[in-house]
Amino acid sequence: MRETLEFWLVLAVARTLGAMPRGVARFFANLLTSGAYRALGRLRSVGRRNLELALPELPLAERDRILRGVFRHLGWQLVEFCRMTRYTPESTRNWIGTEGLDHYLAAQARGKGVFIVTGHLGAWELSSFYHSLMGHPMGMVIRRLDNRPLDEFVNGIRCLHGNRVLHKDDFARGLLRAMRDGDTVGILMDTNMTPPQGVFVEYFGRQACAASGLARVALKTGAAVLPGFMLWEPEERKYVLHFGPELTFARTGDAEADIVAATQECTRAIESWVRRYPDQWLWIHRRWKTRPAGEPGLY
Repeated sequence: MRETLEFWLVLAVARTLGAMPRGVARFFANLLTSGAYRALGRLRSVGRRNLELALPELPLAERDRILRGVFRHLGWQLVEFCRMTRYTPESTRNWIGTEGLDHYLAAQARGKGVFIVTGHLGAWELSSFYHSLMGHPMGMVIRRLDNRPLDEFVNGIRCLHGNRVLHKDDFARGLLRAMRDGDTVGILMDTNMTPPQGVFVEYFGRQACAASGLARVALKTGAAVLPGFMLWEPEERKYVLHFGPELTFARTGDAEADIVAATQECTRAIESWVRRYPDQWLWIHRRWKTRPAGEPGLY
């Protein structure tokens, strides 16, 4: 019964926001996220702690401004997700664009598969959807939602234009198969992990445990790896899907050291984009929860 109630509540919100003009929907989303900012003290505390750890040089008022922006952009992404079933290449032309698409096309032309390093930055749900809408479907590594009907509903929207989901409980074989077929797969690499699935790398000057699966498969298959993020550009008043240059990984002959180095390169790329758009990253996640042996917790 709980799952059924959750499903119908989400469906009602999605259809209501999806039927509204974008400006009206954003207004109500701003009310919702402003209330969430005030009510969800635990998430607010995590966000403040993360900003203190990562950007200690910023004044407290600036860190709070960034954190409020995080909630605002989450609301905007909710609006876009609720409207995505209506999108066409023509209807999105004036408010979504791309930058660096040539980097992606060059990587794809090599035929060895492409990994898109991304994270919970900007409108990550919109990024893969728009990429498929414009004729470039891709795979997405995701975690199943506990509510199965809701999981099917969300994935149905994600996959409207040819995208496919790779679940984390069987993603290793899926990644190898996708790269052998020359496909594209996007992986969110900015969440806290635990060994052995994760390795420790530097993120904002602190050790953080990051997923190493992408590096392992890329080094094994020779797949191309490049960063990609859908970000709100305030001056242009539009979303832009940015693709960075292809990342290069050194090979020393020490397999595990190479995996750590490649994971570090991916994490460094994510950090560079987060520093450019700090109010669009999910600071309310306990990114530095897993600590190296012997280190005290940070939260």
